[in-house]
Amino acid sequence: MTKPFADILGTIGDTPVVKINRLAPPGVNLYVKAEAFNPMGSVKDRMALSTIEAAEASGELQPGQTVIEATSGNTGIGLAMVCAVKSYPLVLVMAESFSIERRRILRFLGAKVVLTPAELKGSGMLAKAVELAEAHDWFLVRQFENEANADAHTRTTAEEILASFAGMQLDYFVTGFGTGGTLKGTSRVLKKRSPATKIIVCEPDNAQLLGSGIAQERQADGSPAASHPNFRPHLVQGWSPDFIPKLTEDAIAAGMADQIMPIAGDKALQLTRELARQEGIFCGVSSGATFAAAVNIAEGAPAGSNILCMLPDTGERYLSTPLFDDIAVEMNTAELEVSRSTPNYRFDAPTTGQRPVAQDPADATAVELDIEAQAFVQRVLNDIDQPVTMFALEWCEFCWAVRKLFARLEIPYRAVDLDSVEYQQHDKGAKIRAVLLDQLGSPTIPQIYIGGRHIGGATDLFASYDSGALNDLLAGQNIEMKAMPEDFEPASLLPAWLHKR
Repeated sequence: MTKPFADILGTIGDTPVVKINRLAPPGVNLYVKAEAFNPMGSVKDRMALSTIEAAEASGELQPGQTVIEATSGNTGIGLAMVCAVKSYPLVLVMAESFSIERRRILRFLGAKVVLTPAELKGSGMLAKAVELAEAHDWFLVRQFENEANADAHTRTTAEEILASFAGMQLDYFVTGFGTGGTLKGTSRVLKKRSPATKIIVCEPDNAQLLGSGIAQERQADGSPAASHPNFRPHLVQGWSPDFIPKLTEDAIAAGMADQIMPIAGDKALQLTRELARQEGIFCGVSSGATFAAAVNIAEGAPAGSNILCMLPDTGERYLSTPLFDDIAVEMNTAELEVSRSTPNYRFDAPTTGQRPVAQDPADATAVELDIEAQAFVQRVLNDIDQPVTMFALEWCEFCWAVRKLFARLEIPYRAVDLDSVEYQQHDKGAKIRAVLLDQLGSPTIPQIYIGGRHIGGATDLFASYDSGALNDLLAGQNIEMKAMPEDFEPASLLPAWLHKR
Protein backbone atom coordinates (compact mmCIF):
# COMPACT_ATOMS: atom_id res chain seq x y z
CA MET A 1 0.00 0.00 0.00
CA THR A 2 2.39 2.64 -1.27
CA LYS A 3 0.06 4.88 -3.25
CA PRO A 4 -3.32 6.49 -2.63
CA PHE A 5 -6.43 4.38 -3.32
CA ALA A 6 -9.45 5.73 -5.16
CA ASP A 7 -11.65 4.57 -2.26
CA ILE A 8 -11.64 2.13 0.66
CA LEU A 9 -12.68 -0.78 -1.57
CA GLY A 10 -9.23 -0.83 -3.13
CA THR A 11 -7.74 -1.95 0.18
CA ILE A 12 -9.65 -5.26 0.26
CA GLY A 13 -7.45 -8.36 0.05
CA ASP A 14 -3.69 -8.89 0.04
CA THR A 15 -3.90 -9.93 3.69
CA PRO A 16 -0.69 -11.18 5.32
CA VAL A 17 0.39 -14.74 5.98
CA VAL A 18 2.01 -14.85 9.43
CA LYS A 19 4.12 -17.61 10.97
CA ILE A 20 3.06 -19.01 14.35
CA ASN A 21 5.96 -19.43 16.76
CA ARG A 22 5.02 -20.18 20.36
CA LEU A 23 1.81 -22.15 19.69
CA ALA A 24 3.12 -24.30 16.85
CA PRO A 25 4.26 -27.86 17.64
CA PRO A 26 8.01 -28.32 17.09
CA GLY A 27 9.19 -29.47 13.71
CA VAL A 28 6.38 -28.06 11.59
CA ASN A 29 5.73 -24.66 10.02
CA LEU A 30 2.31 -23.33 11.00
CA TYR A 31 1.04 -20.16 9.32
CA VAL A 32 -2.17 -18.12 9.51
CA LYS A 33 -3.78 -15.86 6.91
CA ALA A 34 -4.96 -12.87 8.91
CA GLU A 35 -8.19 -11.65 7.27
CA ALA A 36 -8.65 -9.02 9.99
CA PHE A 37 -6.34 -6.87 7.84
CA ASN A 38 -9.25 -6.27 5.44
CA PRO A 39 -10.73 -2.77 5.92
CA MET A 40 -13.81 -3.96 7.81
CA GLY A 41 -11.87 -6.59 9.69
CA SER A 42 -13.00 -9.84 8.08
CA VAL A 43 -12.72 -12.17 5.11
CA LYS A 44 -16.31 -11.25 4.16
CA ASP A 45 -15.14 -7.93 2.68
CA ARG A 46 -13.99 -9.93 -0.33
CA MET A 47 -17.36 -11.51 -1.09
CA ALA A 48 -19.26 -8.32 -0.26
CA LEU A 49 -17.50 -6.41 -3.03
CA SER A 50 -17.64 -9.34 -5.45
CA THR A 51 -21.37 -9.99 -5.08
CA ILE A 52 -22.30 -6.32 -5.46
CA GLU A 53 -20.07 -5.82 -8.50
CA ALA A 54 -21.40 -9.01 -10.13
CA ALA A 55 -24.99 -7.84 -9.58
CA GLU A 56 -24.18 -4.44 -11.07
CA ALA A 57 -22.59 -6.08 -14.11
CA SER A 58 -25.55 -8.41 -14.68
CA GLY A 59 -28.16 -5.67 -14.19
CA GLU A 60 -29.73 -7.43 -11.19
CA LEU A 61 -28.84 -4.42 -9.04
CA GLN A 62 -29.96 -1.03 -10.27
CA PRO A 63 -28.65 2.38 -9.12
CA GLY A 64 -30.28 3.39 -5.85
CA GLN A 65 -31.93 0.01 -5.31
CA THR A 66 -31.98 -1.31 -1.75
CA VAL A 67 -29.69 -4.25 -0.98
CA ILE A 68 -30.80 -6.83 1.58
CA GLU A 69 -29.15 -9.87 3.10
CA ALA A 70 -29.33 -12.24 6.07
CA THR A 71 -26.10 -12.15 8.05
CA SER A 72 -24.45 -13.20 11.29
CA GLY A 73 -22.52 -9.95 11.14
CA ASN A 74 -19.33 -10.01 9.08
CA THR A 75 -21.02 -10.26 5.68
CA GLY A 76 -23.30 -7.43 6.70
CA ILE A 77 -20.39 -5.27 7.84
CA GLY A 78 -18.62 -5.84 4.53
CA LEU A 79 -21.80 -5.06 2.59
CA ALA A 80 -22.35 -1.92 4.66
CA MET A 81 -18.93 -0.66 3.63
CA VAL A 82 -19.49 -1.45 -0.05
CA CYS A 83 -23.01 0.02 -0.08
CA ALA A 84 -21.79 3.17 1.67
CA VAL A 85 -19.19 3.72 -1.05
CA LYS A 86 -21.61 2.89 -3.86
CA SER A 87 -24.65 4.70 -2.38
CA TYR A 88 -27.00 1.73 -2.04
CA PRO A 89 -29.47 1.64 0.87
CA LEU A 90 -28.86 -1.53 2.89
CA VAL A 91 -31.12 -3.65 5.10
CA LEU A 92 -29.65 -6.56 7.06
CA VAL A 93 -31.54 -9.32 8.83
CA MET A 94 -29.86 -10.87 11.85
CA ALA A 95 -30.91 -13.38 14.49
CA GLU A 96 -31.04 -11.68 17.90
CA SER A 97 -28.51 -14.18 19.30
CA PHE A 98 -25.56 -12.62 17.48
CA SER A 99 -23.34 -10.15 19.30
CA ILE A 100 -24.61 -6.65 20.04
CA GLU A 101 -21.37 -5.09 18.75
CA ARG A 102 -22.23 -6.28 15.26
CA ARG A 103 -25.62 -4.56 15.28
CA ARG A 104 -24.06 -1.31 16.43
CA ILE A 105 -21.27 -1.44 13.85
CA LEU A 106 -23.83 -2.06 11.09
CA ARG A 107 -26.01 0.84 12.16
CA PHE A 108 -22.93 3.05 12.54
CA LEU A 109 -22.13 2.30 8.89
CA GLY A 110 -25.63 3.42 7.89
CA ALA A 111 -27.40 0.08 7.48
CA LYS A 112 -30.80 -0.83 8.89
CA VAL A 113 -30.79 -3.97 11.07
CA VAL A 114 -33.90 -6.15 11.37
CA LEU A 115 -33.75 -8.78 14.13
CA THR A 116 -35.41 -12.19 14.06
CA PRO A 117 -36.10 -14.52 17.02
CA ALA A 118 -33.11 -16.60 18.12
CA GLU A 119 -35.16 -19.79 18.15
CA LEU A 120 -35.75 -19.47 14.38
CA LYS A 121 -31.97 -19.74 13.86
CA GLY A 122 -30.18 -18.87 10.62
CA SER A 123 -32.94 -20.19 8.39
CA GLY A 124 -35.39 -17.82 10.08
CA MET A 125 -33.35 -14.72 9.34
CA LEU A 126 -32.84 -15.96 5.78
CA ALA A 127 -36.57 -16.46 5.30
CA LYS A 128 -37.26 -12.94 6.59
CA ALA A 129 -34.71 -11.49 4.15
CA VAL A 130 -36.39 -13.34 1.26
CA GLU A 131 -39.80 -12.13 2.36
CA LEU A 132 -38.67 -8.49 2.56
CA ALA A 133 -36.84 -8.66 -0.78
CA GLU A 134 -39.90 -10.02 -2.55
CA ALA A 135 -42.28 -7.54 -0.90
CA HIS A 136 -40.20 -4.44 -1.70
CA ASP A 137 -38.34 -5.46 -4.88
CA TRP A 138 -34.97 -5.25 -3.14
CA PHE A 139 -31.80 -6.97 -4.34
CA LEU A 140 -31.15 -10.08 -2.22
CA VAL A 141 -27.45 -10.98 -2.12
CA ARG A 142 -27.98 -14.72 -1.42
CA GLN A 143 -24.48 -15.18 -0.04
CA PHE A 144 -25.03 -18.90 0.61
CA GLU A 145 -25.71 -19.71 -3.06
CA ASN A 146 -24.15 -16.77 -4.89
CA GLU A 147 -21.28 -17.93 -7.11
CA ALA A 148 -19.78 -14.44 -6.99
CA ASN A 149 -19.00 -15.24 -3.34
CA ALA A 150 -16.77 -18.19 -4.28
CA ASP A 151 -15.40 -16.34 -7.31
CA ALA A 152 -13.96 -13.64 -5.03
CA HIS A 153 -11.75 -16.25 -3.37
CA THR A 154 -10.79 -17.84 -6.68
CA ARG A 155 -9.57 -14.47 -7.96
CA THR A 156 -7.97 -13.17 -4.76
CA THR A 157 -7.55 -15.48 -1.76
CA ALA A 158 -6.26 -18.48 -3.68
CA GLU A 159 -3.86 -16.40 -5.77
CA GLU A 160 -2.50 -14.68 -2.66
CA ILE A 161 -1.90 -18.05 -0.98
CA LEU A 162 -0.06 -19.42 -4.00
CA ALA A 163 2.08 -16.27 -4.15
CA SER A 164 2.87 -16.50 -0.43
CA PHE A 165 4.04 -20.11 -0.79
CA ALA A 166 5.85 -19.73 -4.11
CA GLY A 167 8.83 -22.05 -4.01
CA MET A 168 7.42 -23.90 -0.99
CA GLN A 169 5.16 -26.92 -0.72
CA LEU A 170 1.89 -26.08 1.03
CA ASP A 171 0.93 -29.37 2.68
CA TYR A 172 -2.33 -28.43 4.42
CA PHE A 173 -4.94 -25.69 4.04
CA VAL A 174 -7.35 -25.44 7.00
CA THR A 175 -10.65 -23.56 6.90
CA GLY A 176 -14.10 -23.57 8.45
CA PHE A 177 -17.30 -22.77 6.61
CA GLY A 178 -19.97 -20.15 7.03
CA THR A 179 -21.24 -19.81 3.48
CA GLY A 180 -18.65 -22.07 1.86
CA GLY A 181 -17.36 -19.26 -0.34
CA THR A 182 -13.79 -19.43 0.98
CA LEU A 183 -13.83 -23.23 0.89
CA LYS A 184 -15.15 -23.56 -2.66
CA GLY A 185 -13.39 -20.60 -4.25
CA THR A 186 -9.97 -21.24 -2.75
CA SER A 187 -9.93 -25.05 -2.82
CA ARG A 188 -10.74 -25.40 -6.49
CA VAL A 189 -7.63 -23.40 -7.33
CA LEU A 190 -5.42 -25.23 -4.84
CA LYS A 191 -6.62 -28.63 -6.09
CA LYS A 192 -5.65 -27.68 -9.61
CA ARG A 193 -2.39 -25.81 -9.06
CA SER A 194 -1.17 -27.30 -5.77
CA PRO A 195 -2.61 -30.82 -5.88
CA ALA A 196 -0.48 -32.09 -3.00
CA THR A 197 -2.20 -29.66 -0.62
CA LYS A 198 -4.70 -31.41 1.65
CA ILE A 199 -7.87 -29.41 2.38
CA ILE A 200 -9.13 -29.65 5.98
CA VAL A 201 -12.67 -28.40 6.66
CA CYS A 202 -13.82 -27.75 10.24
CA GLU A 203 -17.22 -27.60 11.90
CA PRO A 204 -18.54 -27.51 15.50
CA ASP A 205 -18.37 -30.88 17.22
CA ASN A 206 -21.88 -30.51 18.63
CA ALA A 207 -23.40 -29.51 15.26
CA GLN A 208 -21.76 -31.76 12.70
CA LEU A 209 -23.73 -31.16 9.54
CA LEU A 210 -21.09 -32.29 7.05
CA GLY A 211 -19.92 -35.13 9.26
CA SER A 212 -23.45 -36.45 9.70
CA GLY A 213 -23.75 -37.56 6.08
CA ILE A 214 -27.36 -36.35 6.11
CA ALA A 215 -28.30 -34.45 2.95
CA GLN A 216 -29.64 -30.90 3.16
CA GLU A 217 -33.18 -30.35 1.92
CA ARG A 218 -33.22 -27.61 -0.72
CA GLN A 219 -35.57 -25.46 -2.69
CA ALA A 220 -35.25 -25.13 -6.46
CA ASP A 221 -32.98 -22.06 -6.18
CA GLY A 222 -30.53 -23.92 -3.96
CA SER A 223 -31.55 -22.23 -0.72
CA PRO A 224 -32.34 -24.46 2.29
CA ALA A 225 -35.85 -25.81 2.58
CA ALA A 226 -35.49 -26.50 6.32
CA SER A 227 -33.03 -26.58 9.18
CA HIS A 228 -30.61 -29.47 9.04
CA PRO A 229 -31.70 -32.17 11.52
CA ASN A 230 -28.21 -32.41 13.03
CA PHE A 231 -27.87 -28.71 13.84
CA ARG A 232 -27.48 -27.62 17.45
CA PRO A 233 -26.63 -24.15 18.76
CA HIS A 234 -22.86 -23.71 19.12
CA LEU A 235 -20.27 -21.21 20.33
CA VAL A 236 -18.62 -20.39 17.01
CA GLN A 237 -20.36 -17.33 15.56
CA GLY A 238 -19.94 -17.16 11.79
CA TRP A 239 -19.48 -20.92 11.41
CA SER A 240 -22.10 -23.47 10.35
CA PRO A 241 -25.59 -21.98 10.15
CA ASP A 242 -28.47 -24.38 10.76
CA PHE A 243 -28.22 -25.66 7.18
CA ILE A 244 -25.52 -26.72 4.74
CA PRO A 245 -25.01 -23.82 2.31
CA LYS A 246 -25.14 -24.67 -1.39
CA LEU A 247 -21.58 -23.43 -1.93
CA THR A 248 -20.33 -25.72 0.84
CA GLU A 249 -22.25 -28.68 -0.51
CA ASP A 250 -20.81 -28.06 -3.98
CA ALA A 251 -17.26 -28.12 -2.61
CA ILE A 252 -17.80 -31.33 -0.64
CA ALA A 253 -19.53 -33.03 -3.58
CA ALA A 254 -16.62 -32.09 -5.86
CA GLY A 255 -14.16 -33.80 -3.52
CA MET A 256 -12.44 -30.59 -2.45
CA ALA A 257 -12.28 -31.60 1.23
CA ASP A 258 -9.74 -34.24 2.21
CA GLN A 259 -10.86 -34.28 5.84
CA ILE A 260 -13.77 -32.92 7.90
CA MET A 261 -12.70 -32.15 11.46
CA PRO A 262 -15.09 -31.43 14.37
CA ILE A 263 -13.91 -28.79 16.88
CA ALA A 264 -15.16 -28.24 20.43
CA GLY A 265 -16.46 -24.78 21.30
CA ASP A 266 -14.44 -24.51 24.52
CA LYS A 267 -11.29 -25.39 22.57
CA ALA A 268 -12.12 -22.63 20.08
CA LEU A 269 -12.41 -20.09 22.91
CA GLN A 270 -9.15 -21.31 24.46
CA LEU A 271 -7.14 -21.03 21.24
CA THR A 272 -8.62 -17.61 20.42
CA ARG A 273 -7.33 -16.32 23.76
CA GLU A 274 -3.96 -18.03 23.35
CA LEU A 275 -3.46 -16.49 19.91
CA ALA A 276 -3.87 -13.08 21.53
CA ARG A 277 -1.74 -13.73 24.59
CA GLN A 278 1.07 -15.78 23.08
CA GLU A 279 1.21 -14.62 19.45
CA GLY A 280 -0.26 -11.12 19.69
CA ILE A 281 -2.94 -12.00 17.13
CA PHE A 282 -6.36 -10.56 18.02
CA CYS A 283 -9.10 -12.53 16.29
CA GLY A 284 -12.60 -13.93 16.68
CA VAL A 285 -13.91 -17.29 17.82
CA SER A 286 -14.16 -18.77 14.32
CA SER A 287 -10.45 -18.02 13.96
CA GLY A 288 -9.68 -19.81 17.21
CA ALA A 289 -11.78 -22.76 16.09
CA THR A 290 -10.00 -23.02 12.74
CA PHE A 291 -6.66 -22.62 14.46
CA ALA A 292 -7.54 -25.43 16.87
CA ALA A 293 -7.99 -27.70 13.84
CA ALA A 294 -4.69 -26.52 12.39
CA VAL A 295 -2.90 -27.35 15.66
CA ASN A 296 -4.48 -30.82 15.60
CA ILE A 297 -3.17 -31.34 12.08
CA ALA A 298 0.26 -29.96 12.99
CA GLU A 299 0.62 -32.34 15.93
CA GLY A 300 0.33 -35.34 13.58
CA ALA A 301 1.97 -33.91 10.47
CA PRO A 302 5.36 -35.05 9.17
CA ALA A 303 8.37 -32.96 10.18
CA GLY A 304 8.87 -29.92 7.97
CA SER A 305 5.20 -29.72 6.91
CA ASN A 306 3.81 -26.33 5.92
CA ILE A 307 0.29 -25.67 7.22
CA LEU A 308 -1.88 -22.62 6.49
CA CYS A 309 -4.91 -21.74 8.58
CA MET A 310 -7.55 -19.10 7.74
CA LEU A 311 -8.29 -16.57 10.50
CA PRO A 312 -11.57 -15.03 9.28
CA ASP A 313 -11.95 -11.90 11.43
CA THR A 314 -10.97 -9.62 14.30
CA GLY A 315 -11.89 -10.03 17.96
CA GLU A 316 -13.53 -6.68 18.64
CA ARG A 317 -17.00 -7.80 17.59
CA TYR A 318 -17.10 -10.49 20.30
CA LEU A 319 -16.89 -8.31 23.42
CA SER A 320 -20.38 -9.31 24.60
CA THR A 321 -19.88 -13.04 23.93
CA PRO A 322 -18.48 -15.83 26.13
CA LEU A 323 -15.05 -15.13 24.61
CA PHE A 324 -14.68 -12.16 26.98
CA ASP A 325 -16.50 -13.62 29.99
CA ASP A 326 -13.35 -13.74 32.11
CA ILE A 327 -12.12 -10.30 31.10
CA ALA A 328 -12.83 -7.87 33.95
CA VAL A 329 -13.58 -4.17 33.55
CA GLU A 330 -12.18 -3.17 36.93
CA MET A 331 -8.68 -3.78 38.26
CA ASN A 332 -8.07 -7.25 39.63
CA THR A 333 -6.01 -8.09 42.73
CA ALA A 334 -2.71 -8.20 40.85
CA GLU A 335 -3.36 -4.86 39.16
CA LEU A 336 -4.35 -3.23 42.45
CA GLU A 337 -1.14 -4.53 43.97
CA VAL A 338 0.84 -2.81 41.20
CA SER A 339 -1.10 0.41 41.76
CA ARG A 340 -0.48 0.33 45.52
CA SER A 341 3.25 -0.31 45.10
CA THR A 342 3.76 3.48 44.85
CA PRO A 343 1.89 6.06 46.97
CA ASN A 344 0.34 8.53 44.53
CA TYR A 345 -2.17 8.71 41.64
CA ARG A 346 -4.03 5.72 43.01
CA PHE A 347 -7.46 4.79 41.76
CA ASP A 348 -8.56 3.49 45.17
CA ALA A 349 -7.40 6.45 47.29
CA PRO A 350 -8.28 10.13 47.68
CA THR A 351 -6.85 12.14 44.81
CA THR A 352 -6.49 15.57 46.47
CA GLY A 353 -3.07 16.96 45.79
CA GLN A 354 -2.00 13.95 43.73
CA ARG A 355 -3.03 14.81 40.20
CA PRO A 356 -1.88 17.81 38.16
CA VAL A 357 -4.63 20.41 37.82
CA ALA A 358 -5.06 22.19 34.48
CA GLN A 359 -4.98 25.95 34.60
CA ASP A 360 -8.48 27.28 33.93
CA PRO A 361 -9.59 30.86 34.58
CA ALA A 362 -12.94 29.53 35.79
CA ASP A 363 -11.24 27.66 38.62
CA ALA A 364 -10.10 30.84 40.31
CA THR A 365 -12.53 32.94 42.34
CA ALA A 366 -10.44 36.03 41.59
CA VAL A 367 -11.50 36.09 37.93
CA GLU A 368 -13.48 39.24 37.22
CA LEU A 369 -16.94 38.29 35.96
CA ASP A 370 -17.58 39.19 32.34
CA ILE A 371 -20.75 41.23 31.75
CA GLU A 372 -21.51 39.58 28.39
CA ALA A 373 -21.04 36.10 29.92
CA GLN A 374 -23.42 36.98 32.74
CA ALA A 375 -26.02 38.20 30.25
CA PHE A 376 -25.58 35.05 28.13
CA VAL A 377 -26.17 32.75 31.09
CA GLN A 378 -29.32 34.64 32.05
CA ARG A 379 -30.67 34.50 28.46
CA VAL A 380 -30.08 30.75 28.30
CA LEU A 381 -31.74 30.10 31.66
CA ASN A 382 -34.75 32.26 30.80
CA ASP A 383 -35.31 30.78 27.33
CA ILE A 384 -38.85 29.36 27.50
CA ASP A 385 -38.40 27.61 24.13
CA GLN A 386 -35.49 25.52 25.48
CA PRO A 387 -36.17 25.00 29.18
CA VAL A 388 -33.73 22.11 29.63
CA THR A 389 -30.12 23.30 29.54
CA MET A 390 -26.82 21.62 30.32
CA PHE A 391 -23.54 23.50 30.65
CA ALA A 392 -21.11 20.83 29.53
CA LEU A 393 -17.71 19.84 28.17
CA GLU A 394 -17.42 17.84 24.96
CA TRP A 395 -14.95 15.33 26.44
CA CYS A 396 -16.58 14.92 29.87
CA GLU A 397 -17.83 11.36 30.53
CA PHE A 398 -20.42 12.64 33.03
CA CYS A 399 -21.75 14.98 30.35
CA TRP A 400 -22.01 12.04 27.97
CA ALA A 401 -23.92 10.07 30.61
CA VAL A 402 -26.43 12.94 30.80
CA ARG A 403 -26.67 13.11 27.00
CA LYS A 404 -27.39 9.38 26.88
CA LEU A 405 -30.08 9.65 29.56
CA PHE A 406 -31.76 12.56 27.77
CA ALA A 407 -31.63 10.63 24.51
CA ARG A 408 -33.16 7.49 26.07
CA LEU A 409 -35.93 9.54 27.66
CA GLU A 410 -36.37 11.63 24.47
CA ILE A 411 -35.97 14.89 26.39
CA PRO A 412 -35.13 17.91 24.19
CA TYR A 413 -32.29 19.95 25.63
CA ARG A 414 -29.68 22.58 24.90
CA ALA A 415 -26.02 21.73 25.53
CA VAL A 416 -23.65 24.66 26.01
CA ASP A 417 -20.31 22.91 25.39
CA LEU A 418 -17.85 25.28 27.00
CA ASP A 419 -14.78 23.66 25.43
CA SER A 420 -16.15 23.62 21.88
CA VAL A 421 -14.65 25.75 19.12
CA GLU A 422 -17.57 28.17 19.37
CA TYR A 423 -16.95 28.90 23.05
CA GLN A 424 -13.16 28.92 22.83
CA GLN A 425 -13.33 32.16 20.86
CA HIS A 426 -12.42 35.14 23.06
CA ASP A 427 -12.20 32.69 25.99
CA LYS A 428 -16.01 32.75 26.17
CA GLY A 429 -16.29 29.25 27.69
CA ALA A 430 -13.99 30.12 30.60
CA LYS A 431 -15.90 33.36 31.22
CA ILE A 432 -19.23 31.49 31.31
CA ARG A 433 -17.76 28.90 33.64
CA ALA A 434 -16.60 31.68 35.97
CA VAL A 435 -20.18 32.99 36.09
CA LEU A 436 -21.47 29.52 36.97
CA LEU A 437 -18.83 29.20 39.69
CA ASP A 438 -19.89 32.55 41.14
CA GLN A 439 -23.57 31.56 41.14
CA LEU A 440 -23.21 27.96 42.34
CA GLY A 441 -20.03 27.94 44.35
CA SER A 442 -18.92 24.81 42.51
CA PRO A 443 -16.55 24.44 39.52
CA THR A 444 -17.82 21.01 38.49
CA ILE A 445 -19.33 20.23 35.09
CA PRO A 446 -21.98 19.43 33.96
CA GLN A 447 -24.49 21.80 35.50
CA ILE A 448 -28.11 21.19 34.55
CA TYR A 449 -31.11 23.51 34.68
CA ILE A 450 -34.82 22.91 34.00
CA GLY A 451 -36.99 26.00 33.55
CA GLY A 452 -34.21 28.12 35.02
CA ARG A 453 -34.05 25.95 38.15
CA HIS A 454 -30.68 24.45 39.01
CA ILE A 455 -30.85 20.64 39.23
CA GLY A 456 -27.18 19.92 39.87
CA GLY A 457 -24.69 17.68 38.14
CA ALA A 458 -24.98 14.29 36.50
CA THR A 459 -25.51 12.22 39.64
CA ASP A 460 -28.06 14.75 40.90
CA LEU A 461 -29.99 14.43 37.64
CA PHE A 462 -29.95 10.63 37.84
CA ALA A 463 -31.13 10.77 41.44
CA SER A 464 -34.01 13.04 40.44
CA TYR A 465 -35.01 10.50 37.79
CA ASP A 466 -35.02 7.70 40.36
CA SER A 467 -37.08 9.75 42.84
CA GLY A 468 -39.61 10.90 40.24
CA ALA A 469 -38.69 14.57 40.76
CA LEU A 470 -37.38 14.83 37.19
CA ASN A 471 -40.75 13.83 35.78
CA ASP A 472 -42.48 16.51 37.86
CA LEU A 473 -40.01 19.21 36.81
CA LEU A 474 -40.44 18.31 33.13
CA ALA A 475 -44.22 18.23 33.45
CA GLY A 476 -44.04 21.80 34.73
CA GLN A 477 -42.43 22.72 31.41
CA ASN A 478 -44.94 20.68 29.36
CA ILE A 479 -42.27 18.11 28.51
CA GLU A 480 -43.21 14.44 28.61
CA MET A 481 -40.35 11.98 28.89
CA LYS A 482 -40.53 8.56 27.28
CA ALA A 483 -41.60 5.71 29.55
CA MET A 484 -38.84 3.16 30.15
CA PRO A 485 -39.19 -0.60 30.68
CA GLU A 486 -39.10 -1.88 34.27
CA ASP A 487 -35.61 -3.32 33.89
CA PHE A 488 -34.10 0.02 32.78
CA GLU A 489 -31.17 0.91 35.03
CA PRO A 490 -30.16 4.52 34.40
CA ALA A 491 -27.09 4.15 36.62
CA SER A 492 -25.61 1.88 33.94
CA LEU A 493 -25.20 5.00 31.77
CA LEU A 494 -22.88 6.61 34.31
CA PRO A 495 -19.10 6.03 34.09
CA ALA A 496 -18.26 2.45 35.04
CA TRP A 497 -15.61 3.46 37.56
CA LEU A 498 -18.30 4.99 39.79
CA HIS A 499 -19.45 1.46 40.58
CA LYS A 500 -16.06 0.26 41.80
CA ARG A 501 -15.97 -1.34 45.24
